Amino acid sequence: MQTTSKPTRTNDTAGQPKRFVFVLLNKFTMLSLASSVECLRIANRMAGREIYSWTLQGEAGSTVTCSAGITFEVDSDLLDLQRDDTILLCSGVDVQASTTKKVLAWLRREARKGLVIGGLCTAAYTMAKAGLLDGKRATIHWENIDSFIEEFEDVTLTKSVFVIDNNRLSTAGGTSSVDLMLKLIANDHGEDLANSVADQLIYSSIRTDQDTQRLSIPTRIGVRHPKLSLVIQMMEANIEEPISPSILAQDVGMSTRQLERLFRRYLNRSPKRYYMELRLQKARNLLMQTDMSVINVALACGFASPSHFSKCYRSHYETTPYRERGSKSSSA
Repeated sequence: MQTTSKPTRTNDTAGQPKRFVFVLLNKFTMLSLASSVECLRIANRMAGREIYSWTLQGEAGSTVTCSAGITFEVDSDLLDLQRDDTILLCSGVDVQASTTKKVLAWLRREARKGLVIGGLCTAAYTMAKAGLLDGKRATIHWENIDSFIEEFEDVTLTKSVFVIDNNRLSTAGGTSSVDLMLKLIANDHGEDLANSVADQLIYSSIRTDQDTQRLSIPTRIGVRHPKLSLVIQMMEANIEEPISPSILAQDVGMSTRQLERLFRRYLNRSPKRYYMELRLQKARNLLMQTDMSVINVALACGFASPSHFSKCYRSHYETTPYRERGSKSSSA
């Protein structure tokens, strides 16, 4: 993996606090905002002076409601910014709906000034939609990875906790905002201050851009068998064109019967059933997070026909793909 580079800045004013502009999109994740602001507040306290300032902006210029249903007052509408400002977009669930034409137009205009722009949680989607991540590396919450890859082919998506690619920042959501902010503080004022902020947060394990956002497959499912873990990795990497259990078993040097026994012992299901669940899980993500047709979703998840896809989907989720898509539209 390539190492990240520091965000490039222009015309920094010596002695002036660096300003972060948090842009709150509807249904944003409160944890991402709170942890970011707390890092800045504590950095000021530990430095003994104001080295950072921040402001909240929103499309409506009045209030924005987070995914937990709590309403926040913002300081202003989307305003013209200075070249030394850093924009951090905060989003969460249903980011497609909150990525409006007004937000995209404002982002593109500010990007032309050369500002550092970042996306917290799912906001890399908004950045990519504005064309700000073309040819760059980025990350996004693991739940949105499948839909992101389908829509933005020009972005190199990683599974890192956070990514800094020149003047573009992105995080995976959750507590990853803390890791990004600590990295930015270290870049600006040194590791000692960043470590002091982490100590105040009782944050004992600072992650880097080399850390991935999800647990390893064996840890996640509680499996310690190396060959079984390898088979699962192969399944996850081959959703669009599934590999038969017999070939998977052969590739890891065991018989199909041995593989069946391992899956029954550790996962209480057959390899075929587990593989099907992986494919259906990806299908559901695509149905809920993209505008792909049901037919294209079926093909992307390795189903040869819509009817077979619909039958398998209904058996697992007790609803059809078309009704799932309809429920998404109704809630929006």
